[in-house]
Amino acid sequence: MSDFQQQWTRWHDEHEKRRADPHGFLAITGLHWLDEKPQHFPDAPGSWHTGPDGVVVDLGPDESLLIDGATVTGTHAFGPIPERGDITVGYGDAKLEIARRGGYDVLRPRHPDNETLVKYLGTPAYTADEKWVVSGTFVPFEAPVPVTVGSVSEGLEHVYESPGKVEFTVGGEDLALTAFNGGTPGSLFVLFTDATSGVTTYAANRSLAIPAPAADGTVTLDFNRATNLPCAYTEFATCPLPPAGNKLPVAVEAGEQLPR
Repeated sequence: MSDFQQQWTRWHDEHEKRRADPHGFLAITGLHWLDEKPQHFPDAPGSWHTGPDGVVVDLGPDESLLIDGATVTGTHAFGPIPERGDITVGYGDAKLEIARRGGYDVLRPRHPDNETLVKYLGTPAYTADEKWVVSGTFVPFEAPVPVTVGSVSEGLEHVYESPGKVEFTVGGEDLALTAFNGGTPGSLFVLFTDATSGVTTYAANRSLAIPAPAADGTVTLDFNRATNLPCAYTEFATCPLPPAGNKLPVAVEAGEQLPR
């Protein structure tokens, strides 16, 4: 392999390692929507409900959770959770994710013996190729724009703030993608589909992280590092769909393919 391919392989191996974490999204055993009516679930202790003051669990006499290193019994109030926020607590060898998605509070237990995780065989990808490292330009909006996108979970919507678009050229075609703020200051990410979607890559979406633009707006899109979202692996995901206009008319034969 070339040095470029070796670097990509190390990156993808680390990505796969994180994906197969014992309490990662492959370990999720259910997506439980909470409301004001107390509910019991087979993969979590206690009775759960939510309301204006946030999520509350009522634990049974022999039940407990580990929260911030302390054992909790009886009734526990988690308080309001911000949109796209989450709280993780321990339950035996499992972890419970309490989160807010699309204006709804949800409970997602994560058990390391979940079949999806135990039988995971890895994710194939196109051979890394430097031709898919593309230079582009970040074109900011006058002011950040809220963009509403759909979700793989029917009836759910997400709202992301978009600081601008990324413009680039592939195969002689001038293209553009609406970008969202990334996980580190100044960085970006895009959600997209292309001509490979539903053929060799996951149909609903792929995600690409983009380092912070240079002072002149130059950005680098390394499509070799386009990755699948959790919804490619589990039905218990609430992943966002790409915004309108982020369907590329070209075949991006780079990055992750359909999971095995």
